[in-house]
This record gives sequence, structure tokens and C-alpha cells, in this order.
Amino acid sequence: MSAASCLLSEEQFLCSICLDVFTDPVSTPCGHNFCKNCITQHWDVSVQFQCPMCKEVFNTRPKLRVNTFISEMAAQFRKSAQMKASSCPDQRCAKPGEVPCDVCTGTKLKALKSCLVCLASYCETHLEPHQRIKSLKKHKLIDPVENLEDRMCKEHDGPLQLFCKTDQMCVCLLCTVLDHKSHDIVPLKEEYEGKKAELGKTEAEIQQMIQERQLKIQEIKHSVELSKEDADREIADSVRVFTALMQSVERGQAELIETIEEKQKTTEKQAEGFITELEQEISELMKRTAEVEQLSRTEDHLHLLQSCPSLNTPPHTKDWTEVSVHRSSYEGTVRRAVAQLEETLRKEMEKLSVEAELKRVQQYAVDVTLDPDTAQAYLILSDDGKQVNCGDVEKNLPENPERFSYCACVLGKQSLSSGRFYYEVQVKGKTDWDLGVARGSINRKGQITLGPENGYWTIYLRNGNEYEALAGPSVLLSMKTKPQKVGVFVDYEEGLVSFYDVDAAALIYSFTGCTFTEKLYPYFGPCFNDGGKNSAPLIISPVNHTD
Repeated sequence: MSAASCLLSEEQFLCSICLDVFTDPVSTPCGHNFCKNCITQHWDVSVQFQCPMCKEVFNTRPKLRVNTFISEMAAQFRKSAQMKASSCPDQRCAKPGEVPCDVCTGTKLKALKSCLVCLASYCETHLEPHQRIKSLKKHKLIDPVENLEDRMCKEHDGPLQLFCKTDQMCVCLLCTVLDHKSHDIVPLKEEYEGKKAELGKTEAEIQQMIQERQLKIQEIKHSVELSKEDADREIADSVRVFTALMQSVERGQAELIETIEEKQKTTEKQAEGFITELEQEISELMKRTAEVEQLSRTEDHLHLLQSCPSLNTPPHTKDWTEVSVHRSSYEGTVRRAVAQLEETLRKEMEKLSVEAELKRVQQYAVDVTLDPDTAQAYLILSDDGKQVNCGDVEKNLPENPERFSYCACVLGKQSLSSGRFYYEVQVKGKTDWDLGVARGSINRKGQITLGPENGYWTIYLRNGNEYEALAGPSVLLSMKTKPQKVGVFVDYEEGLVSFYDVDAAALIYSFTGCTFTEKLYPYFGPCFNDGGKNSAPLIISPVNHTD
């Protein structure tokens, strides 16, 4: 039977009514075959007994018997189809949540398509007639969906092919002439395109909202990271401060104890010396007492008289009346130790305060570059505008109003007329330099006197170790360390210009209470070469925020 079935096509064993492999096939008198149930139901509702295939009409209802041969062949084809389905990934059994084939009997296979005309879903095998038969090819196939009856009008049993914009609902053709007459009716596809465009817009808006919230999450996480970094820095600073404080306390305590012990040792040593002397005198006196006692017992008159004069003279001793051991005074010792501890703590707090201030002003860092149009003719500027030093040869440059004619200095391109800015300059290896800010209207020709009254807020180094703030009059600056990098900060509204030793995190000097009424420019003075002693350049450095 299996060999014979291979010679026949599956099409020959499909019922033309249900389009499935025959189940209990029967033959009509005209010779056509149908499922017994399919032809029986067909004639039950028909007015006359007619063959669905050739349209031959029978006067009486034919008596139908199952065609056993065709039944066996159909069963063989059904079994073959099931075996084929089990070996093909696309013909696998429908799993929970997947749409099953409505035609399969027994094990339901996964549907590949749903037909909106037939209101049924088909697996690959049962979909084949829709791909082959001309009339079925016209049916509307979609991806498999469940509840196809929901796509039918429950009132008129017609397919939902239109959309009523007035009532915002899907309708059938009959609805348009009855319940929805004179309503705004459009094809489903037209409304679909409109709704799809709206959904696309909605999706874009939702995606935008998602991105905004993802960015907010990143912002919050970044804030937490920054907070964690701040917390770690504060913990490190507190550990350092309290460690220094505890070390100072321990050191002060050790020094205090050592001082007290030294005083006590001195007292004990003095007392031991006195005691030793007294014991020696006591020994001498006891010796004299023994001699006197012995002489007093002699019966020799001559010997007593001869020895008496020497024994009557007391031995040489010290006058101990005014001698005493005084208790050491410890008054003020503890007070001085505590005062020293307070001074250590004060210095640590001042250092922390300056470090915090420096971290704050570094937030206003700007990218400063040198303006070659202002550079004095002896100055040499790097191509990137970040370095300047003074050469030995005067360059032939245009004499524009912006250029300094005599003093070896140059301005930055960037200006400030409000807000705050900060930049850092490396001064390593130089013996002379000027740094600060200047008004845009400053005199740039001939000899220049630096000072706020002339539009300059600067500090300088001379002879490698003389630091001054040119505040008019100048202020001599006492530096604990020689700065290698100087930070310059300006707060325009506050009227503040501050200079920092970046590496030491120390404030060098601040101009306060300044009044600014025009643009301020960074000012750089590398000073003259001095025979090569001051040839190192001033370098505008990128700001590395202090840890």
C-alpha cells in the first residue's frame, strides 16, 4: 500500500468540501468522492441533492457507503503527512501559545497562515490548496492568529473590512448601510496606515522617554560615583588629619613624659649626690666618735693629754642648714603641649580648606591660548599657543596697537567679562616671571608699571626667590616651597583674583574687593632671557583636578 501511495498525488485524496485528506470517504453515483460527514451536511442544508463537483442532480438522496480502498489510501497519506510534519521544523506540533491548524485531526500542527475568508488557520500541508487552487488564491492570508471569529461582525456575520471613524470601530459592509449609515467610513488599510503612523510616533515618544530615563539613570549613577569619590576623598582627608592629630598627641605626650622624667631624674641625681656627701660625713663622724670613746676609756694620763687636742677639733663638714632638694615644677607643661597640638590641628584644617577651595575653582577651568598679535617682538610662542619664552633676537613684526612694544609679555586670546575662569601655568626652571590678568584697555607701549591702578592684577618672581604681589604698594610673599605650577582664578562679579601653588595646594595671594568694568585677559610675562638663565618657557598646562 505504501508503494502504491507513492505513485499517486496527495491532491487525489483531498475532499473538495473540507480541503482535507478524506475521512470516511464515500462515492456519489457520479463517481466523485467526499468525506461522509462533509457530503451529508452539504445535502442536509441543500434544496436538492447535487454533486458539489460536477453539479449532477439526483432525484433521490443517494445511499452512501464508505469506499474502503480510498479510505485506506487516505489513511496512508495522512500517516505520511504526519511523518513529514514530524521531520520538518516548520511542521512541528503547535505548542502552548502558538496557533494550531484548524484542519488537522489528532495531533494539531503549528499553523503557518490564517485565512480571513475561510476563518481558519492552516499548517503547511493544509495551506497547499490556497497556494494552488485559483479561487482559493484570492483569499486573504495573514500570519496565524487565534480567535478568527473576532474578525467577523457578530451582528451580520460578515468580515470586518472597514473602519468607522465616527464610532472608532471595525465594521462589515452591511454595517455601513445600516447602523453606521452616513458615518465616516474608511478601508481598514487606510485607518491601519494612520494608526500605524500614530503608533510609530508614540513609539518614538516612548523611546525618547526611555532614553531620557536611561540618561537620568546614568546621571544618577554618575552622581553616586562622584559622591562616592567625594566620600572617599573626605575619608582619606579625615584619616590623614586624625592620623596627624593622633601622632601629634602621641608625640606631645611622649615629649611631656620625657620632660617630666628628665626633671625627676635631675632631682633624684641631685638628691643622690647630697645623700652620698652626708653618708661620707656621717662615716667620718662615727669614726671620730669611736676614737673619742676609746680615748675616754684609757688609763694612760699622758696618752690622753697628748691625743685630746686633735680629737677635740671636729672633722671638716659641710653646713647643711640651707641645703634642700626642691620639687620640680611642671606648671604649664601640659598647657604648652595642648597649645602645640591645637596649632598642628589648625594647620591641617587650613590645608584642607585650601585644598577644597582649589578643587572648587578648578571647576571653572578654561582652555587658554596665547595671542600672537599681543606678543612683544622678542617673545617666542609655540605653534599650539601654549608656551612662551624670550629669545635673543627681535623679530620684525607688525606694530599693531595690541602689541607690547617694550615689556616681554603677551596676553591670552580668551577674555572674561562676567562669571569665573581658572587656568594653570607651569613656571618650573624660571628665575623671573609675571602672571595674572589685565584689562583690555591697558597701555602696551613703552615701560609698564604693573598694578591694579594701571589695570594689572599680577604676582611675580625675581632673582629665583623673591616673590611679590604687585598690589600697589607691593606685598612681599613668604613661600614655604617654590611653586612649580601656578593656578590663576578670577571671579568677575566678586572682584577676586587668586593665585595658587597647585602642587602644594596652597594659596599664594588674593586680590580682593576689585572693581572690574571691562574685559579681562590672562597676562603672561616670561621676562627677558638673562643670558640663558631664564630661558625656560611659561607653559599653559591642562588642569588635572586635585584628588
